[in-house]
Amino acid sequence: MVKWFLTLLRVVLGWYFLYEGISKILLPGWTSKNYLMGSTWILSDLFHWLASFPVRVEVVDFLNVWGLILIGASLFVGLLVRWSSIFAAILLIFYFVAYPPIPGYTFGTVTEGSYLWVNKTLIEFFLLVLFIFLPAASTYGLDRLIAVWKEERARRPVPRVSQKGAAVDRRELLKDLISVPFIGAFAYAYYKKRRWSSFEEKYLSGKPDTVSSATIRSFTFTSLDNLKGCSPKGKIGNIGLSRLIIGGNLIGGWAHSRDLIYVSKLVKAYHTDEKVMMTLQLAEKCGIDTLLCNPQLARIINKYWRETKGKIQFLSDCGHKDGFLEGIRISQEAGAIAMYCQGEMADRLVRDGKLSEISDGVKLIRSYGKPAGIGAHRLETIKACVENGIRPDFWVKTLHHHNYWSAQPNAEWHDNIYCFEPQETIDYMNRLEEPWIAFKVLAAGAIDPKDGFKYAFDNGADFICVGMYDFQIVDDTNILLDTLSNVQRVRPWRG
Repeated sequence: MVKWFLTLLRVVLGWYFLYEGISKILLPGWTSKNYLMGSTWILSDLFHWLASFPVRVEVVDFLNVWGLILIGASLFVGLLVRWSSIFAAILLIFYFVAYPPIPGYTFGTVTEGSYLWVNKTLIEFFLLVLFIFLPAASTYGLDRLIAVWKEERARRPVPRVSQKGAAVDRRELLKDLISVPFIGAFAYAYYKKRRWSSFEEKYLSGKPDTVSSATIRSFTFTSLDNLKGCSPKGKIGNIGLSRLIIGGNLIGGWAHSRDLIYVSKLVKAYHTDEKVMMTLQLAEKCGIDTLLCNPQLARIINKYWRETKGKIQFLSDCGHKDGFLEGIRISQEAGAIAMYCQGEMADRLVRDGKLSEISDGVKLIRSYGKPAGIGAHRLETIKACVENGIRPDFWVKTLHHHNYWSAQPNAEWHDNIYCFEPQETIDYMNRLEEPWIAFKVLAAGAIDPKDGFKYAFDNGADFICVGMYDFQIVDDTNILLDTLSNVQRVRPWRG
């Protein structure tokens, strides 16, 4: 039974390697380049070097594909199992080192489970090490058949085989050819798989949205290879930050979804810690160096810094259930590089006549040596602060037009409009001297980025804060570069 089990284990491993190799040959445009470039652990410099020239990538692709096929075929039929196991173990070690199951080092890959130090690659490695040390007679296959043939030949140069002995030999031969039915099953399964793939290509090809290198790559996709450049930078006080700032609403699960009640839960389910860190790493590769979010996300930001050594900056809105001042203290402890009074909180404080709390908060932030800002959805909030002599180091104000179907400017507010007086906002903000971060420039996903980015920068914004999924970051960076190359501003750059 042990011999049969080991034979089945070897055949299953062979099937796995063989199909991996064949599928890569038949996948149009498959290359290991993005996989190599995404590695960040101890051999990342070597992998990046291999991916830096097309000739090297071609060599790696050839060795990877045909290595998988030959290893798979060898294990499948049980021929040269020891040598194929050695080469397979070496290959798996490279796979493991490229993307180890260590938090923060799996950027650019998709896993179907949760791993910590041990993943399926490491388990496969130890299984193959087992086959390196097993004698040929431990499993049924061509190695055993050859070994028996050599032994019989050496022992009985002139064999005399009885009828009973011949039957035994035939049974042993059939055992060593056990892989033959599996070859047929593999061929049939592969044929059916190709039939299914052809159906998908016929009816689905080209319809799904593009995805980035940080998510599953299917059909067409936008990867870092398509990146036109990195986000340009500006300054607020003594802090340099990218013109495109990644917003924290989608990461934190605060999704403005109009009347779609499930979206916030869906966003939270998508953004696991690992996905958030992968998203931030991708943003940094695109030159986006600042995350604007709530102090509640301080845990994941600090985890990102600690586990990936990433450098993305934390710009805090200081929103907290215990008020602006408490939000400031928590943000300071969390390592925020700048802080401001969150828009809804500032609107409420102004409405309730508590401008002194905003003023005290601005002073507290400056006492930490950090730039202090004031946010707002309502233009009246900005005006009230200016009229009362509260002048921050930067403003954070909503800006978008109303030319989208769900906008109803004259109706009751239904989470569908975030800048209530766009033209008045533009006219007033253009008179202010402080840098301006515009947010909700896409009206929470209702406006195309090409339109929203241009509207914001043409009308005076110095920076824009945009919530982005990982599969949008490369495209949004390219749109930013195209927009800034043809910007038509009236207001001078203030940041």
